[in-house]
Amino acid sequence: MSDRDRLAFQLSYGDCDAVGIAYFAIYYRWMERTYTSWLYSHGLRSGDLEPDLGIVTVGVSSGATYHRTAEVFDELVCQAVLDRIGTSSYTVGYEFTCDDELVTRGFMTYACRDVSFAKAPVPERLAGILRTLPSPRFDVT
Repeated sequence: MSDRDRLAFQLSYGDCDAVGIAYFAIYYRWMERTYTSWLYSHGLRSGDLEPDLGIVTVGVSSGATYHRTAEVFDELVCQAVLDRIGTSSYTVGYEFTCDDELVTRGFMTYACRDVSFAKAPVPERLAGILRTLPSPRFDVT
């Protein structure tokens, strides 16, 4: 685990519903922010991979499971973890914790495509960067 693959933030009223509980959709914003910041820390821009890697990535699946509520002013950490590297796609998991307790577990699956959007293999450089992510800490099966 490093500061490169996680983001800490405090919930504000804008993140919560009328009763002060984190609105479900805010987690997707933080998953994307964690992913793009982590990728950028490795010298890659998620929206401009073609010049460096010869591919583009498209999100093909995402989800989140909510294990406990988070409330306004809670301090959360979004930790990116490696769920899976396939031949032409990969899945990054996200563990949201508050005081080291799992709040939400999310994931995003990305497919690699060439510039004509045909299926492409995960480039070795990208696979190597993905392998720097830690393994999941929480068993949520």
